[in-house]
Amino acid sequence: QVKLVESGGGLVQPGGSLRLSCAASGIFFSINAMGWYRQAPGKQREMVALVRTDGSRDYADSVTGRFTVSRDNAENTVDLQMNSLKPEDTAVYYCYADFQPQRWVAADGWGQGTQVTVSS
Repeated sequence: QVKLVESGGGLVQPGGSLRLSCAASGIFFSINAMGWYRQAPGKQREMVALVRTDGSRDYADSVTGRFTVSRDNAENTVDLQMNSLKPEDTAVYYCYADFQPQRWVAADGWGQGTQVTVSS
């Protein structure tokens, strides 16, 4: 199975920047995609950004142009650079991995979550 450990959350003023990092460890066949989801109080968890092994990326419309996801395939890490943060970006951010514990088996992995609060 995969273990995902996040770091880098915190409190930032509107317009500020934060960088989240996530490292995957454990025993697995491969990781197909890594990225970030978030969940604000009273709302459903939503995809923020994903990056696949081939480098292709998906972003939520609300963060396009402000957030950048990057991945190191060799190190099994994924980062999220968040710029021009807004109060509505406040949420718990979860690292995510679409991985294969064995060659023909697919699974989802989640980190424990890190709080991002955007407030003056």
